[in-house]
Amino acid sequence: MNLAIDLGNTFAKTGLFEQGKLIESKGSFTYSELIGYVKGLKPTNIIISTVSYSEEQLSQDFSEANTKVFFLKNTTPVPITKLYDTPETLGADRIAAAIGARVIFPESNAMIIDLGTCITYDLVDTEDNFHGGIISPGVRMRFTAMNTFTKRLPLLEPEEVPAILGKSTKHAMQSGVMNGITAEINGFIEEYHKLLTKINVILCGGDATFFANRIKYPNFVIPELVLIGLNRILEYNVEQNK
Repeated sequence: MNLAIDLGNTFAKTGLFEQGKLIESKGSFTYSELIGYVKGLKPTNIIISTVSYSEEQLSQDFSEANTKVFFLKNTTPVPITKLYDTPETLGADRIAAAIGARVIFPESNAMIIDLGTCITYDLVDTEDNFHGGIISPGVRMRFTAMNTFTKRLPLLEPEEVPAILGKSTKHAMQSGVMNGITAEINGFIEEYHKLLTKINVILCGGDATFFANRIKYPNFVIPELVLIGLNRILEYNVEQNK
């Protein structure tokens, strides 16, 4: 069994894979809960993607698991070509999501829209080329900015996408953020279709469900996309180290 770990600042998400198939996914582990889970599970191989913990600390904390641990870094071999001017700055989650898209849709180009703290739009083709993309402020970042940089606008939480014409300040703010992002997504999909044809649009990230039904193009919501990509990277590195 392989274990893929997407370790954030507060919580960790995990995916347990057997012969390339995702058999269990878990979310919202604290770091201490994650350590206990791994010790009890004892997987064959582990891959960890994180910007929050050092490799030294993780190696020490996972040593009792008695398993091979791989860390996803910008120097880690991956089964994809990065057509990116600054690959050392490329987020591990973006690469993992792109590789996850290649696993799920090996016969088609893919546009990956990850709706998290920031919204990333990335393009990967059938020849395993990662073309790069766009980074945009996410939902809560936009609400926070309006509250922070004004004196009277409240701090709001995202709700279902409202009517385009807001009839109150709250609804106008909600419309600006939620309908604004919807229009942004549709616009970027249209532009990406000019670059490559037959693109599958894949949504992931915590805010994906807010927008999936509002996008005018067919799309797939795959919450485990990054974990699937991490497992493929792990398989690739195990093969390389044989």
